[in-house]
Amino acid sequence: MQLATIVGHATATVKHPSMVGWKLLIAQPLAVNDEPDGEPQLVIDNLGAGLNDRVLICNDGAGTRSLMGQKNSPVRWFVMGICD
Repeated sequence: MQLATIVGHATATVKHPSMVGWKLLIAQPLAVNDEPDGEPQLVIDNLGAGLNDRVLICNDGAGTRSLMGQKNSPVRWFVMGICD
């Protein structure tokens, strides 16, 4: 689990069948001092996060597959919560 800021959205014309219908966002992970921590990540979202929202992202592959209801999805990151 990591704190991140949503910095954009992604559109794919061709994607894995498990990703159809999922909102794709670009999240910039943050360090403790709110500085960028590594490269931005492509995340799926079903909570309604938007641009500049502060979110919790998770890279639990098994949790992501369970959330999506797919056993063979290549998706690794998902939005776990939106911070107030």
